[in-house]
Amino acid sequence: MTLPEPGAVVRSGFVALVGRPNVGKSSLLNRIVGAKVSITAPSPNTTRGAVRGVLEGPGFQAVVVDTPGLHRPRSLLGERLNDSARRGADEADVVVLVVDASSGIGAGDRHVAALLGPGSVVALNKIDRTPRARLLERLSTASEDLGLGEAELFPVSARTGEGVAALVEHLVGRLEAGPRYFPPGTTSDVGEDERVAELVREQLLKAVRDELPHSIACRVVERDGGYVRCEILVERESQKAIVIGRKGAVLKAAGTAARAALPPGTYLDLVVKVEKDWQRRAELLSRLGY
Repeated sequence: MTLPEPGAVVRSGFVALVGRPNVGKSSLLNRIVGAKVSITAPSPNTTRGAVRGVLEGPGFQAVVVDTPGLHRPRSLLGERLNDSARRGADEADVVVLVVDASSGIGAGDRHVAALLGPGSVVALNKIDRTPRARLLERLSTASEDLGLGEAELFPVSARTGEGVAALVEHLVGRLEAGPRYFPPGTTSDVGEDERVAELVREQLLKAVRDELPHSIACRVVERDGGYVRCEILVERESQKAIVIGRKGAVLKAAGTAARAALPPGTYLDLVVKVEKDWQRRAELLSRLGY
């Protein structure tokens, strides 16, 4: 495919990455953009809002949207995450259904596929973890298994980058003439306070893993020069103890790791606060941006 030269007609538009939790949407976004714009963690529903990464090239600008994993909600937060994912898909020019090739196509993938319109693209991710014979079998049956007809299929690995260039080329070719939505050099629409809060949450999710991932929320509540105060919300006192850790070890480690990704000299002040059942409180969810 030959792309327009700079200054000619620009291809532009929005590409939404959708799928069930833990299929690697955030990692794929980061790989496509070539920068870390969305946090990643082993816990499901790590992504809690539409995170937009910007891929710029000769004659095109693609805004790639990482959406929360579609799942069966157990709280008001879960319902709002699903709503966010559906909006991302509805508003996109091209939708990419991301499927975990290593685990195969299941009921969750079929549920998401049923929500999508014709013309969706399928990215079979994690091919680096999938035996070749099994991958070939899944490639041959994926469209039928998902009920998407003759969908375009792309085997990719967000971890290694294999196959991602072909996927990007196809997606850019699907975009039509339009404006540049972001200034040149932009990689994401994530604000600095949101970025700090997400970096802290990412480190805490890696530390607590399956103990309480859904019960943690982070927000920056104060910024003064290099001083940044970040509030960590949990739902119960017992969870507060887990987040702080023995002699503050978990909190300290999370702060150290997050600070490494911030400008030198940043003082990151982490405070843990209990907000009972915050996942189910509409007013608080709105204040947190969910």
